[in-house]
Amino acid sequence: MLKKIALAALLISVAIAGDKINGAGASFPAPVYYDWAYNYRAATKNSVNYQSIGSGGGLKQISKRVVNFGATDAALTTAELDKAKLFQFPAVIGSIVIAFNVAGIADETLKLTNEQVADIFAGKITMWNDATIAANNKGLKLPNQKIIVVHRSDGSGTTFNFTYYLNKSSQNWKKNFGAAKAIDWAVGIGGKGNEGVANLVKQTPYSLGYIESAYKEKNNLTAAVLQTASGKWVKATEENFKASAKYATWTKKDHFYSVLTLQAGDTSYPIVAATFILLPRENALMNKKVIAFFDYAFKNGDASAKKLGYVALPEDTKKLIREYWAANIK
Repeated sequence: MLKKIALAALLISVAIAGDKINGAGASFPAPVYYDWAYNYRAATKNSVNYQSIGSGGGLKQISKRVVNFGATDAALTTAELDKAKLFQFPAVIGSIVIAFNVAGIADETLKLTNEQVADIFAGKITMWNDATIAANNKGLKLPNQKIIVVHRSDGSGTTFNFTYYLNKSSQNWKKNFGAAKAIDWAVGIGGKGNEGVANLVKQTPYSLGYIESAYKEKNNLTAAVLQTASGKWVKATEENFKASAKYATWTKKDHFYSVLTLQAGDTSYPIVAATFILLPRENALMNKKVIAFFDYAFKNGDASAKKLGYVALPEDTKKLIREYWAANIK
């Protein structure tokens, strides 16, 4: 309850004075958007009210023009943007970790192959002491307990990027489930938003779920060591996120569409994702107010992003985005 009151106070505090901008969508970047909004109001007296309702909700609200901008972790294709009459650009880069709650197993000690992660969420691996998990974790005391899988219950860009990773990791997953913002899960319990999944993992012994790394840090959760595309074990660190992000190929022509999972390189963390902002094509005046906020964040928000576990966009990418704004927001 106290956390909900604090969040409500923050949203009210950034909607008091000056121009008011309303956005909604992905929970993945919400912590950094809140921080940027707080600092933006302090610097400019202009307010940004962001609602963390999931990528699906963000796309729905901006498509209906309920908010001034939407936010999604699942980038839209050019055809989808044209149909909805939207612009799109990336805002920040984050990562998805496999968080778990098993007493006696420390953070970044449990090793899971990418296929094992897929098999857990597909219901093929059901026990913590399964022989395939034990094979890579001989020094750990794995309990003879059922794995309680936690997944998203809402339409989610985090789910899209996570299942895209599972699709590339497992033929079984690709055949039976696929990649989407909403999945007909084989097993598990659902939580709304990254916040809901993180809270369920924290409160449920022997559970395991996927969350944006900022929520892992915020909730003091433990996370697994995963594998790069080349099969090297890799931890969820800023350096390894950056190693993956450097392979992103952004272009203005396709509105920066990209998926960053399982990139090349022996240190590239396997589940890295950009998160995107959606703007209506017909509202130039308000769009200029929105991009003024993100331009401020691009100039002043890198430290906040790093502090919260995200990776700021490279300067050359920010330059491309500003060129995109100049060409389209008139």
